[in-house]
Amino acid sequence: MTTAVLESDEHKALRAAVAALGNRYGREYFTRVTAAGEHTDELWAEAAKLGYLGVNLPEEYGGGGSGIAELSIVLEELGAAGCPLLMLIVSPAICGTVIARFGTEAQKRQWLPGLADGSVKMAFGITEPDAGSNSHRITTTARRDGDDWLLTGRKVFVSGVDIAAATLIVGRTEDARTGKLKPCLFIVPRDAEGFERRHIPMELHAPEKQFELTLDDVRLPADALVGDEDAGLLQLFAGLNPERIMTAAFALGLGRNALGKAVEYARTRQVWKGGPIGVHQAIAHPLAQAHIELELARLMMQKAAAFYDAGDDFAAGEAANMAKYAAAEAAGKAVDQAVHTLGGNGLTTEFGLAQMLTASRVARIAPVSREMILNYVSHQTLGLPKSY
Repeated sequence: MTTAVLESDEHKALRAAVAALGNRYGREYFTRVTAAGEHTDELWAEAAKLGYLGVNLPEEYGGGGSGIAELSIVLEELGAAGCPLLMLIVSPAICGTVIARFGTEAQKRQWLPGLADGSVKMAFGITEPDAGSNSHRITTTARRDGDDWLLTGRKVFVSGVDIAAATLIVGRTEDARTGKLKPCLFIVPRDAEGFERRHIPMELHAPEKQFELTLDDVRLPADALVGDEDAGLLQLFAGLNPERIMTAAFALGLGRNALGKAVEYARTRQVWKGGPIGVHQAIAHPLAQAHIELELARLMMQKAAAFYDAGDDFAAGEAANMAKYAAAEAAGKAVDQAVHTLGGNGLTTEFGLAQMLTASRVARIAPVSREMILNYVSHQTLGLPKSY
């Protein structure tokens, strides 16, 4: 992978160092712990010790003082090595960013050091059973009860709740001036009374499990609210834009890992006279196209991260959506072509590509579907009218 055009020497050094860490663990480690129902604790701990997990968080709270650009490099390279850490998207990228930007000083001191050194994980709950990709239909609501909040609702497809100390929940409160509901963010400790979780069985092979959450009048203190009650969407998208950028990084790593296996196979596999199968354009050209599309998607991801780290939330929103779309599509094509290149071997456990077929769908579906991104671009970028 060529990165000399846009990346600084520091970024290139970070990429090389994380790649070396990932390669010490690799896909075999990832597959083994997943099959055993375990978590990637050893890799998480070593990445934390090296300062990679909190590279985007403020230095005064134990982080690296860098940004989403650096954190996306960490996730991409671990994914390319075959051992992505999904909780990087959730814990430091979404929750850490939101708390760092909008949390009180007490909240920052309570949560950011642990998120930075990896000793604490935080989950993120936004999706609801009846809302899907329509965040305007979120029904989880918070109402005041004296100085406390009472939070009631349901969430689905929440990653890593079983290993998280708390979950950052997107709820809605009533605007006293208009009576309309507006989004707000609450930190819910895992042991809060009325906060229950149910494991959702998935065909996706990953150490991080998915959960449905039920919040039944969960009582929270006033300081469980993150940020200004009236800030609404501004605070929400402060977490969602990094989520899209990091999902792009996840997809890029996955695509690169699959493509690398296919290229190696095409270099060595011989079934006809005249050399390995990679000599044939029907094999070589689709792999070259997959490489090109992954490279192009990375450029958009880097653009989105640069906008976000520069504080341009509006430009970052557009670029982050495009990056997530481009990377998800590129990864899906790369994995599909890798399986096709290996033929029957592409479906064997030995090569580990078949599992990636399911994983490659994740980035096209979550955290927002490709169709909703196309809606965003058609409305916000092209100025076309809405259909809803």
